Amino acid sequence: MFHIVFYEPRIPPNTGNAIRMSAITGNTLHLVEPLGFDLSDAHLRRAGLDYHDLAHVIVHPDFDAVCAHLAEHGSGRIYAFTGHASRSFADVAYEPGDALLFGPEPTGLPDEALTDPRVTDRLRIPMRPDVRSLNLSNSAAIATYEAWRQNGYAGGV
Repeated sequence: MFHIVFYEPRIPPNTGNAIRMSAITGNTLHLVEPLGFDLSDAHLRRAGLDYHDLAHVIVHPDFDAVCAHLAEHGSGRIYAFTGHASRSFADVAYEPGDALLFGPEPTGLPDEALTDPRVTDRLRIPMRPDVRSLNLSNSAAIATYEAWRQNGYAGGV
């Protein structure tokens, strides 16, 4: 239903958690290289439990490749999640095929991704002003479940 994109992820358990979430929600997880780990990493496998075979994960060599794939297989809308945006993620009417783009910890998305003309909008998940950031896999789960909720949890029980 949706495309979850991790731009150059670095922490194996976060990606493992996203693999599990993608399997449970039926969304595709896209990983943009370079990855900060090997996909056979024990921490990644442990976090994903036995969901790896149930998830649809695609690894792309770069941001251009994932954008080309999304243009062909998605809605064409890419939402970049960043603490440097003013629009709330809850103010978007998500549609099937939308892509939710997240940057690596601890840096977040680089400027070239945030300002890329293929990015539809920059969104933020509200948090207290005196903290730096929310965990990557938690952010992806919050955004994914909001998009899925808006679409009636299609395919879920």
